[in-house]
Amino acid sequence: MLDLTKIVGQIPNISQHLKGEAVASKKRLELAQFLLAEAKINQQSLKRKQKQWRDRLIFSPGIPLEPLDTQINLEPPPYSHTVFATDGSQIAPSHHEIAYCYLINIGRVMLHYGQSLYPLLDSLPELFYKPEDLYVSRKWGIRTEEWMGYRRTVSEISVLAEMACRWVNPPGSHFDIPNLAMVDGSLIYWFLESLPTEARDRILPPILEAWDKLRSVNVPLMGYLSAARSSEALNFLRLQACPYPTPDCMTHCGNLDDKLPCQVIEPLRDATFWSIFLKPGQRSALFGSTNRILDLYGDRKIYFCYVNVGTEIARIEIPEWVVENSTLFNQALSLMLAQVYKGYGYPIALSEAHNYAVVRGGDRASFFALLEQQMIKAGLTNVGTSYKEARKRGSIS
Repeated sequence: MLDLTKIVGQIPNISQHLKGEAVASKKRLELAQFLLAEAKINQQSLKRKQKQWRDRLIFSPGIPLEPLDTQINLEPPPYSHTVFATDGSQIAPSHHEIAYCYLINIGRVMLHYGQSLYPLLDSLPELFYKPEDLYVSRKWGIRTEEWMGYRRTVSEISVLAEMACRWVNPPGSHFDIPNLAMVDGSLIYWFLESLPTEARDRILPPILEAWDKLRSVNVPLMGYLSAARSSEALNFLRLQACPYPTPDCMTHCGNLDDKLPCQVIEPLRDATFWSIFLKPGQRSALFGSTNRILDLYGDRKIYFCYVNVGTEIARIEIPEWVVENSTLFNQALSLMLAQVYKGYGYPIALSEAHNYAVVRGGDRASFFALLEQQMIKAGLTNVGTSYKEARKRGSIS
């Protein structure tokens, strides 16, 4: 229980700190605008520098494919279209419960517009209880709860691809209807960097296989990031801010422990910066991600841009094959923006997928009650929760 009376005296300090941060942020924005104007003039030479010195850089700049100050109005969506989305939730394993197992629940949504068709709104639960599911990750030093999150990522994209392919492939009459497959979050799986090769090989291949399935039926894939904290696009301005003739970070700054001389606008974020340029319904320049984890993706490059969706600046990530088809790319962005408007600030397909995926307290209790019932029915004895769990559920307060 939180005693608010004991922290009320600390609130003014937070207010003063935030006031100071607002002043500093304004100065960083002004400097970033100055760097952008200079970088626009030198854009091609900066791109050549990045390509030449990539292996010596200690940061990953997004590479612009268009002028840095690009502002493009998104087109209205076509009247008839279909949007697919998935999201996941889980019940984590606990030694204090009736059985040591975990459950992954994938919310599945298919919304049709202008077609007089019923939507698909449901969830697909999967129970994991075998030793190879529960303990295999421990040999790599990965906790079961953490491994469960990686497995959930695989399930989300696999279900998304299966749903989309099943709809547009047979009988084949749906190819003329524009489609969009959306996931909540990034298509750049940063967590792969810390995984051992053997563990990574169990996670990444099925994800890439699902991506290839979507490509085979020409359904564009999009990652939608709300409240994105990335600075990947602004990292390109660090090439302009570099005080040395060449951006050889390892030689010039490899021994520095403090802030590097090119970090003059940190901790400014991409979304904050582009909010001063983009009007509602506009997108920024398109950038190519240079994060080294993408080397594991083979030829599947990831691009991103920022869009003013009216309520925020959202980061949108798209595979290269979608970007290469300008019609498909622009169409995907228009469908995304329509989803945000329908969802009053957040894509409605993603919010519905979340609502169908989320496992609430009552769902968890019902699941373990059902599990207990089936275990007793199977003839198992001494079925029940630990004393610790029982006492936590029956507090005297």
